Amino acid sequence: MYEELKTFITLVEVKNFTKTADILHLSQPSVSLHIKNLEKEFQTKLFIRSPKKLQMTPTGELLYDRAKKMIALYEQTKQDILQHHDCVKGTLKIGASFTIGEYVLPSFLFALQNDYPDLHLEVIIGNTKEIVELVRTYQTDIGLIEGQTNEKELTVYPFMQDELVIVASNDHPLVHQQAVSINDLQNQIWITRELGSGTREYFHHFIRSNGLKVKSLMIISSNQGIKETLMRGNGLAFLSRHVIERELKQGHLSIVCLNHPPFYRTFSYLYAPTMKNNKLVHLLIDLLEQKRL
Repeated sequence: MYEELKTFITLVEVKNFTKTADILHLSQPSVSLHIKNLEKEFQTKLFIRSPKKLQMTPTGELLYDRAKKMIALYEQTKQDILQHHDCVKGTLKIGASFTIGEYVLPSFLFALQNDYPDLHLEVIIGNTKEIVELVRTYQTDIGLIEGQTNEKELTVYPFMQDELVIVASNDHPLVHQQAVSINDLQNQIWITRELGSGTREYFHHFIRSNGLKVKSLMIISSNQGIKETLMRGNGLAFLSRHVIERELKQGHLSIVCLNHPPFYRTFSYLYAPTMKNNKLVHLLIDLLEQKRL
C-alpha cells in the first residue's frame, strides 16, 4: 500500500503517467497497476482520464489529502524507530535472584537483544539479599528479586506471581498419595536454599506457620543442586514451578499433591532513585510490566 500511495501522490502532482514513472523509476504499466490496485482497494475511481488532461474525482481528492498524511506519518514513524534503535547503546547491568536469573530472566534477555542489538547486557545472579545490596550500592542498574526487602532507599514494584510447590523424587512415599495433609509433612527430610534466599525465607514461613518439625535439613545454595539431590534421595523441597518445569516434563521429579491452597509469592524489580529516568533500565521495566500482576 505504501508504494501505491506514493505513486498516487506523485501522479496527482505531475499529472502525467510517463513523468510519474520516470520520477519513481518505474515502468508506466507499473504506475497504472498501482493506481488500479488503489481503486480496487477503496472501490472507487480516482481519476477521470481524457486525451488532454488527467482529472481527479472527488474521492481522489479525499484520498490525496489522506495519503499525504499517511505517508508523512509512515516516514516519521520509520525515522523515530531508527533513531530509537540507534541511540539504544551502552550496558545494562541486571542483578537477579537465582530462580529469576536462571529460569525467568533469559526470555526477557532474548527479547532485549533481539530488539536492541547494540545494547550490551550484564547479569549478576545471587540470592535476594545479595541482589538488594548490589542495587543499593549501584553495582547493578536494576534488580529482580523473589523475596522481600525493607530497604527504604530503593523503589520496588511487583511484576509477576510465582507458584511454589513441594517437590520430591518419583520414589518418595508422599508422591504416591492422592491427597497429602499438612500433618503428613511432620518429621520429613527437607532440602532448602541458604539464608538470604527468597525461597528459604518462604520455606521458613511455611514451616513456622504450620508448626512443622523438621527431621533433618540440608542447605544447598543452588536450585540445580537441590534438584539433583532430590532425584537421588528421599527429601522434600519447596521450589518454584519455573525451576522444575523441565524435570516434570521429563519425568525426573514429581509434585507432592498437598491438600492445601496453592502457595504464591511475588517477583519484584527494584532500582535506586537515581535510576528512575535511566532509559536502559526502562527498556527492561517495559518488558516486565507486560507480565505485571
